[in-house]
Amino acid sequence: MLRSLEIRDLLIIDRLELEFQPGLNVLTGETGAGKSILLDALGFVLGWRGRAELVRAGAEQGEVLAEFALPEGHAAHAVLQEAGLPSGDELILRRVNRKDGRKTAWVNDRRCSGEVLRALSDTLIELHGQHDDRGLLDPRGHMALLDEFGSYDALRADVRAAWRDASARRKTLSKAEAALAEVRKEEEFLRHAVDELDKLAPEPGEESQLDAQRRMMQGAEKIREDVMRALSLLGNDGAESAMGDAIRWLEGVADKAEGTLDAPIEALGRSFSELSDAVSGVESALDTLNFNPYDLEQAEERLFAIRAAARKHSVLPDDLGAFADDLRGKLHALDQGDADLGRLKAELSAAEAHYTSLTAQLSAARTKSAKALDKAVAGELAPLKMERAVFQTQITPADQGPEGADTVAFTVATNPGAPSGPLAKIASGGELSRFLLALKVCLSQQQSGITMIFDEIDRGVGGATADAVGRRLAALAADGQVLVVTHSPQVAALGAHHWRVEKRVQNEVTTSTVVPLTAEDRVDEIARMVSGDTITPEARGAAKALLAG
Repeated sequence: MLRSLEIRDLLIIDRLELEFQPGLNVLTGETGAGKSILLDALGFVLGWRGRAELVRAGAEQGEVLAEFALPEGHAAHAVLQEAGLPSGDELILRRVNRKDGRKTAWVNDRRCSGEVLRALSDTLIELHGQHDDRGLLDPRGHMALLDEFGSYDALRADVRAAWRDASARRKTLSKAEAALAEVRKEEEFLRHAVDELDKLAPEPGEESQLDAQRRMMQGAEKIREDVMRALSLLGNDGAESAMGDAIRWLEGVADKAEGTLDAPIEALGRSFSELSDAVSGVESALDTLNFNPYDLEQAEERLFAIRAAARKHSVLPDDLGAFADDLRGKLHALDQGDADLGRLKAELSAAEAHYTSLTAQLSAARTKSAKALDKAVAGELAPLKMERAVFQTQITPADQGPEGADTVAFTVATNPGAPSGPLAKIASGGELSRFLLALKVCLSQQQSGITMIFDEIDRGVGGATADAVGRRLAALAADGQVLVVTHSPQVAALGAHHWRVEKRVQNEVTTSTVVPLTAEDRVDEIARMVSGDTITPEARGAAKALLAG
């Protein structure tokens, strides 16, 4: 519920504070007094798109503050939680528009974006008028309104999920078909390349090993003679033999040397062991240098084959194995392609069947809800003196989509037997107002905690019909809060709370203000609405009669 609205330096309002109440709140005033400015101000603080120039002439900035009461379970709590904003039993919105056009907004003293304000607005306020553009006259919004009336959110969620699932599977199948078609174009190359690489069977690091072996074998003849000469100097006919003799001679006289030879003998022993290891290593190297020329030829052939394959496929020699695995994967996909496509097609068919089943259930639910809505609207039209009018919710097949396979449109016929058509085209101004009110009454039964604003929805009606409109508005406001901007004395008389919008000129400066009316003031205001500028005794009597009724 909207508790209060505070406006500063906006258009022709310098400062204004309003405190609204539950029930039917009525705003009246002469044409041009500034009633629409109040709606502009409320729309501004709620993030609605409206006038570009809002700051009052001579002011640095304009500001609007709105306070709402939020009962437990109100939809605004979820919006606040999602936005990371504090939530409680009251909600304070504040928005500033500076002279240079910059706008800043706060929610419960925390900065926020216009997007958050608009999301909150959807849970707080509904504005309806003769030129309603928030869904009732727009056929594109009729399906959502019918679905909200029907209260089958779980089924709608299931339909959306089934649509997403079927769409995803359709894309997967399309990608698989395209990939398989692409692989089939290179099937001959794949089979030849895989066969060639399977025969070659290259190993990671093999190319560098073969290159090292090849270079070693190529240089073996040049170094073998020097290695053999070194071995002869180190082995049994050289240093090893001489060192062994020296150790034996020293050991033979060591007991007579009073320990002076112990350290040298130990050092020679260690050196002899190292020398033996060196001799073994040189002998091993010499064995390696003893190769068959055929081994060189074999190593070169394999080395060149690996390098040729790497150049052919534009990969590094060490990556040939991984490249072959990739080609084998493509071949496997090709060989398994038909089976995989069959599986994907079966899964898509099952998903589409599930979606079709759910859409059929949703269409049936909409048809049932449409009949209930038509009946409910018919019940509301009678008190509005339109008992002969026919409201019908038309449901026609449409292309499948996330919201099912239906098109929903609200149509009316003003008299039995007359052709039906869209609301905005068939009904006259007064009839349209009453149709919208009846429809809104029915749809509002599915909502709670929303303040409804009707902007001159009674335009074009008068007398008993205007009284019926007012009584329907009062009934609608009985369990909530309704704000009505009206020129109808019948509607104004039924308000629980009444304000008059006035325009004043002081020192050649025009301002607009809103005055709460006492019981006596209401008589004068309604009498003015009945008779015009000159209030006659008859008009005053009529006003009292309306207020008493």
